[in-house]
Amino acid sequence: MKILYLLLSVFLLLFQATSGSADPIFPDTVECRRQGNFCLRTACPTSTVAAGTCHLGTLNCCAK
Repeated sequence: MKILYLLLSVFLLLFQATSGSADPIFPDTVECRRQGNFCLRTACPTSTVAAGTCHLGTLNCCAK
């Protein structure tokens, strides 16, 4: 039974997620974030304006 705990810990180490974002890199998303803006799935909040798109046009790029 003790070996099962060891195997479980080895599997957890092998299959753990890497740090950082798991989002694929899209050129429009990189450009939006490079300018200090952020991406939202919904409409931009009232204190911001839409400055373009993210994730190949599926999200809004909101400028502060």
